[in-house]
Amino acid sequence: MTKLLTVLLIGLLFEAVGVVYLNQGLKQVGEVQTISAGEVLRVFKAGVTNHKMLLGVLFEAIFFGTLLYLMSKGTVSFIWPLTSLGFVLTTIAAKFVLHEEVSLLRWSGVLLIMLGAGVITYTEKVLEEKPPADTAAHSNATLPQ
Repeated sequence: MTKLLTVLLIGLLFEAVGVVYLNQGLKQVGEVQTISAGEVLRVFKAGVTNHKMLLGVLFEAIFFGTLLYLMSKGTVSFIWPLTSLGFVLTTIAAKFVLHEEVSLLRWSGVLLIMLGAGVITYTEKVLEEKPPADTAAHSNATLPQ
């Protein structure tokens, strides 16, 4: 479990950095003015030539690769909810890298996410420590004699 959590945290760091780069790149590309084919093409062209956008996509792709690895090694009900910790790291990055104002209410939400991830990790640890049920003894006891 420790290896999975380590890979998850590394992947989530890549995700948070990717989001920061994507945000910075989008600010350089400019706001979408209208929903039209021409405007979408303009944003796409500007995006594929913007180094911050490309770095953001690269880091998000690395995160996706770590997610695929994790899902091949662990259960979805354990791994997927823990990816919500990405919201925690991204909020921290938004506050300290992008200098966004993060309200107390949002920090409360971040705390709830952390508590939820803790509960999920605890349940996985409990499942690992629980001895397997002796199904053979149970099935023999219920057979008619």
